Amino acid sequence: MAGKRRQLRGFDLKHIEGLEHLIGVDEAGRGALAGPVVAGAVLVTREFLDSKWATNNVSRVNDSKQLTAAERDALWFDFEALMAEGRIHATYGVADVAEIEQFNILGATKLAMHRAIAGIHPPEAFAPPAREPDLFSPPEEIAAYMPRVSARILVDGLPLRNFAYPHTGVVGGDGRSLCIAMASIIAKVTRDRMLEGFESEFPGYGFAQHKGYGTEEHRESVLRLGRCPQHREMFLRKLLAARVDPSQIDFLAEESSLSE
Repeated sequence: MAGKRRQLRGFDLKHIEGLEHLIGVDEAGRGALAGPVVAGAVLVTREFLDSKWATNNVSRVNDSKQLTAAERDALWFDFEALMAEGRIHATYGVADVAEIEQFNILGATKLAMHRAIAGIHPPEAFAPPAREPDLFSPPEEIAAYMPRVSARILVDGLPLRNFAYPHTGVVGGDGRSLCIAMASIIAKVTRDRMLEGFESEFPGYGFAQHKGYGTEEHRESVLRLGRCPQHREMFLRKLLAARVDPSQIDFLAEESSLSE
């Protein structure tokens, strides 16, 4: 397993070749019954990938779902230190329940990912470069000029259609790419903490335990108490009407995505 995890760094070294940055993006909460969908984005450099931290700690990093809460928290602490030192840049974006209902889960996931990446670079930074201004260019042209960012965006999963950022989809990316795995941890820890905060706001549902996913206990609490403002009405309707097994919720989300 440790050897497989070390391949995460090799994958990123291959994809950063000839570029300054690599940005990994992943989400958490797409298949949940309640709470927002959260995306993480992590920018790394070749210097970081060659650093002692990356070589010594890559075996600790994995798809966030494969790590314990304690392992994720320890890595979060490391990421904060790396950010403070300017060695990585990590951000997250959130799409709330109202936006999930408005745009469906795929649209909300793309919105959260867009917000996460925008915390690093705006979409215009990836546009084809305009003519570089010179001494004779008008002031407004000089002010508007933005050189193209030398970066590649790696998104976990299939490529996203109608997405503002050029990107490469990596199926199973959170288990193949170091920066995507790091982004998955950012997204997971951020969302888990948000759901833990709902525990006191909406008591009785057990949000601190199941984090909004369709466990038997969660379903029973919904039948007993009804839905709260953090529940996704469409997801609950499918689950309760058809009595879908909780393990199929992610499948339903994927099915919804492919139909878009």
